[in-house]
Amino acid sequence: MNSQLSKISDEGVKPIDIVKKNLARRRRAERRFRRMGLGAILASLLFLAFLFLSIIGNGYSALFQTDIKIDVFFDPGKIAKNDPSNGDYPGIVKASLQKMFPDVTGRREKRQLYKLISSGAAFQIRKMVLNDASLIGEQRSIWVPADDDVDMLMKGHLSRQDDAQSGRFDPQQLQWLDRLEAEKRVKKKFNTTFFTAGDSREPELAGVWGAVAGSFFTLLVTLLLSFPIGVASAVYLEEFAPKNRWTDLIEVNINNLAAVPSIVFGLLGLAVFLNFFGLPRSAPLVGGLVLTLMTLPTIIIAGRAAIQAVPPSIRDAALGVGASKMQTITHHVLPLAMPGMLTGAIIGMARALGETAPLLMIGMVAFIVDIPGGFTDPATVLPVQVFLWADSPERAFLERTSAATLVLLVFLFAMNGVAVYLRKRFERRW
Repeated sequence: MNSQLSKISDEGVKPIDIVKKNLARRRRAERRFRRMGLGAILASLLFLAFLFLSIIGNGYSALFQTDIKIDVFFDPGKIAKNDPSNGDYPGIVKASLQKMFPDVTGRREKRQLYKLISSGAAFQIRKMVLNDASLIGEQRSIWVPADDDVDMLMKGHLSRQDDAQSGRFDPQQLQWLDRLEAEKRVKKKFNTTFFTAGDSREPELAGVWGAVAGSFFTLLVTLLLSFPIGVASAVYLEEFAPKNRWTDLIEVNINNLAAVPSIVFGLLGLAVFLNFFGLPRSAPLVGGLVLTLMTLPTIIIAGRAAIQAVPPSIRDAALGVGASKMQTITHHVLPLAMPGMLTGAIIGMARALGETAPLLMIGMVAFIVDIPGGFTDPATVLPVQVFLWADSPERAFLERTSAATLVLLVFLFAMNGVAVYLRKRFERRW
């Protein structure tokens, strides 16, 4: 070093100049690195904003549904008072439309006219009669859901000219819609069906409540099983288990299981829970068991890290005043490690909420119309519902796919919010 400085001095260059030059270069490199990091963060936020805006832009229109008002005569000849559940309700809807458009006489024209109204109109009228049998023999003006193509047309997702030329809409159908609009018989209202109904083949009748209920039951089973088992396993491995080759083997396997593809757990659930134990297919109970196996490694690893982060002085102080090993862990170590354990639970449950592959293997991809009322009823979950709707050819299912994704994100934010609150609630400083 001295020889180098002597050489620099002989050449007439001062050492301080060399230091300043290197310092300026290092500072420029630091500023470049800082700008690159800031640019990466801004790019990430930009992509995230684009993703959310894209989902919201495609899905917000699903919150509204086009309805058409028709004058319904509850014909006693088509509805038996002693058994109103077996009435000819589709015929009542058709008769109402024929009365509103008496000039439509041809068979083909009638079919085109009937297509303006959703098939759910008949179920709506049937439900009204079952709730109030006094409607039989009366006439009422009722708002019923329009067909999904009509709904897309009214929302501007379809072009009148293009779809008339392609054959999606008959020109006469467009005239009938214009007439209904002029008579103020067409309106858009908040789509309560989307939040209260189960799945349906018809987009205008499809809802997410069945998938939300299925996700709730599935995640409840997952949480009730994975969190206690994961915490108990972490405590045993960290505080009680002897250090030998068997515990080393267990630790290696737990770390390896955290990286196993989720579909492997689905195959395991199919082989064990369905084929061997004979549990019901497509049930939240089985889905919760499969997701428990998948989330356990994450919770155990996070739990062990949280226990290791507790200072040894806490244990020594508790043992020094006469506390037993179990009392030390229960009253001192676990309360201090609980926030970290809850963090692991948040990560595991968030992964479980977004999983689709393992649930497909146990049959939760089935078309489920009824809303599940328990842990053993057939059900689906939100990610699978998004998957099914995204694969449907109808244009109306595109907006419902995005809307269901928004519901999934809200579900995730709510679940994480509760977990963060509990983590803050149990957090203790030392």
